[in-house]
Amino acid sequence: MSSIIIPAHNEESLISNTITKVLDQSSNNEIIVVVNGCTDNTYDTANSFSNDITLIKSDIPSKINALNIGDSHATSYPRIYMDADIQLEEGTLKKITDSLLKGKLLAVSPIPKMDFSSSSWFVKAYYDIWLSLPYCISGMMGAGVYALSKEARTRFDKFPDIIADDGYVRALFKEEERGSVKDAYVIVKAPASLKWLLKIKIRSRLGQMELASKFPELLKNEEKSYSGALSNFIKKPQKWPKLFIYLFVTVVTRIYAKNNLKKIADYQWEKDMSSRIKKE
Repeated sequence: MSSIIIPAHNEESLISNTITKVLDQSSNNEIIVVVNGCTDNTYDTANSFSNDITLIKSDIPSKINALNIGDSHATSYPRIYMDADIQLEEGTLKKITDSLLKGKLLAVSPIPKMDFSSSSWFVKAYYDIWLSLPYCISGMMGAGVYALSKEARTRFDKFPDIIADDGYVRALFKEEERGSVKDAYVIVKAPASLKWLLKIKIRSRLGQMELASKFPELLKNEEKSYSGALSNFIKKPQKWPKLFIYLFVTVVTRIYAKNNLKKIADYQWEKDMSSRIKKE
């Protein structure tokens, strides 16, 4: 039996589908949904599943607070933490749990499958390069869901008040202690346009900078070397347009994130609204 913790802030259009997909894969798992600081109907929508889940309401619009609330109510391991805007492919929950129970890895995540059905060429170009980089290939990248064994959960007390909870958790483990689970997939809806891609990547970059400033000791577990990977793209002229988009996004997001870091206390969480359009 696993404990699945799902923080949800203004996810009225997606939360029903997310919970349904989890329930379809869960027999006796503990599912905890923490609705935090919502101004829409997320709570009422999630409440329709009240017989099958533990639903908690918080007035504080904080993902970190929601994660800590969910953790305080959870009773089982492994612990699976997932965003409210993703979908797990059939069988993924079992594969994640089985992988941790084998004891070889302490922290795992499924492999992301990007849904580009509404995305522009620019967005597809960016991800074509990004998904080929060492950070993604090495496993347990930020794709909206990660899972920890009971031993892994002892590595920290509460989730710290930072933007990048997934980056923090990943950095707690050496590369040989974490990884992706074979044939386990999470469906991630890609942004529709470059505008929305920039918004979420600025948040991601800001989260990395904040993590580095608050927990510099964890950086030893994040040895990233992009030069080799990028040089391979330079040798492929057909990839140059995509590489240009990747570098453009990288430079722009770094500039904006650096400026936001100076006033991070006032930062307003950005999410990709283009993937949250309610379908009729």
